[in-house]
This record gives sequence, structure tokens and C-alpha cells, in this order.
Amino acid sequence: MILAEEEWRARLAAHEARVDALVGPHVARRREGQAHPVHDFLFTYYSFKPAQLRRWHPGRGVVLAGDPPHAAWSGYVRGPDGVRVAPGVAERRHATIEWVHALLTATASRPAHTGCFGLHEWAMVYRTRPGQVRHETYPLRLGHDGTDAVVETHQIRCSHFDAFRFFTAEARPRNTLAPTRELQPRLEQPGCLHAGMDLYKWAYKLVPMVPSELVADAFELAAEIRELDMRASPYDLSGLGYEPVRIETTEGKREYVERQRAFAERGAVVRDRLLAVIDRELAPLHG
Repeated sequence: MILAEEEWRARLAAHEARVDALVGPHVARRREGQAHPVHDFLFTYYSFKPAQLRRWHPGRGVVLAGDPPHAAWSGYVRGPDGVRVAPGVAERRHATIEWVHALLTATASRPAHTGCFGLHEWAMVYRTRPGQVRHETYPLRLGHDGTDAVVETHQIRCSHFDAFRFFTAEARPRNTLAPTRELQPRLEQPGCLHAGMDLYKWAYKLVPMVPSELVADAFELAAEIRELDMRASPYDLSGLGYEPVRIETTEGKREYVERQRAFAERGAVVRDRLLAVIDRELAPLHG
């Protein structure tokens, strides 16, 4: 596909405007040195910087006519008909592409399990005391003893290693699973909020092969999931405008599961789109 200059410039401008709206508040806070317990996670846990997210890539198989800035970027090459992703990019990142493909395929093959109620965030502060909590600026809704009671009266079944590894030492034995990095392809399931957020990570790791519109879709999904993640957490973030999802109550559990299922459905669409890109990249590598 060859995009005329007016076409790719329109897509570039639309992408930049979209990303500016999504990350503008974070950039402004960072400039002022202000931390945010919900949104900072999207730029600390995930390594893609706002400027990288803002940079528009058309994806593999698209040629940009005229004189696009991409001509000077790593991973691109100029040909007689315009600028495109260099043909050797996939070969150099073959191992990563294969690993992501295996993980996403395995995840997509499983049913979405709901009902974990976001207890991973509670397990991260289990049996802590003031001065030991990650988001110390914000109080625990139920206090330390009340938070511990919620953990002790619920079954914790976290399947995601990058959540489990932040459990306190006292909380780890309470989890029904013992996730590791090696077990991730066997344990990842599409109902997990962190698995849904991580679709953003897998998308940006495959830039420039993945079009930026898909990366932005994955980012937007991750941002919305993160809000539910923290609304269901033990922290009181009502001062920031986040009303709690009180997972310690029947009503709160029902709300959490409904939102979790909706995010799983949206995540499945993003996952399928990513897999379509990856399948296209792997086809020539497999001969």
C-alpha cells in the first residue's frame, strides 16, 4: 500500500492529536514534579515514553510517498516508491516476535476467568504498617487491620507474575498459584486485568511493525483498565475523583466482575489484531 503525502500526513496529525489528549495531563504533571498513583504506572512500569507513543508508524507493508520524517528513523529504508519499514527488522527481532506470539496465542485459547476481585493490590500491602506502603500519600480505605482482614477472608488466585512478584512475603503463600516468568505462557488468561494492560507492552515492543493506531488503542485500553485496578484497590483515591469499587462487598464484587468481563472482550479484539500483525511477520520467517 502506498500512501500519498496528504494521506499519511493526515494520519500522522490525527495520531499526534489523539496521543496529546491521552498523555497531556501526565506530561503536565511530570513537568511540575507531581506524582499520580494511577496514571504514572503507565509510564514507569511500561517503558514506552510519551514521545515514543506520539511518534506515528504506519506499520509493515505501507510505503510513504514524498519526504516523511521516517526516512531518518531506525528501522526504515527509502526505496524507489517511498519510505517503508526495513525488510530486516523482523529477522533481527525473531525471538521476541515468536515469544509474544506464543504468549498471546496461549492466552487467547483460554476462557476468561473472572472473580479475582483485584485482590492482588490488597496482597501488595498485606500486613504492612505505615511507612511500608507504596502509595503512602493515600490512606487505606479500611486501614491496615481492615485490609488484612479482607485478604484473610478471601481466596487469592492471581495468575499474573508481574502482579504476584509485588506481593508481600506474608501474602505469597495465600495465593492459589505460584506464577513465574517461565510459567507465564501457561498461566496467562484473558480475564486478568494485567494481561489486558500488557497488550500495550506487546504492541509497542513490536514497533515499527505494528501501526501506531493499534498501539494507541492498546494504550487507551490499558489506561482504562488501570483506573479500575486502582478503584478496586485498598487505597482511598476519592480525592482524585476515583470512587472506590468496594470489592469487600457483594455489590462491589458484582461491579468488578462486570467491568472485568467487558475489558476481557475489548482485550480479545486488540489481541486478535496484534496476532494478525505477528502472523504476517512470522509467515516469511517460517518459509
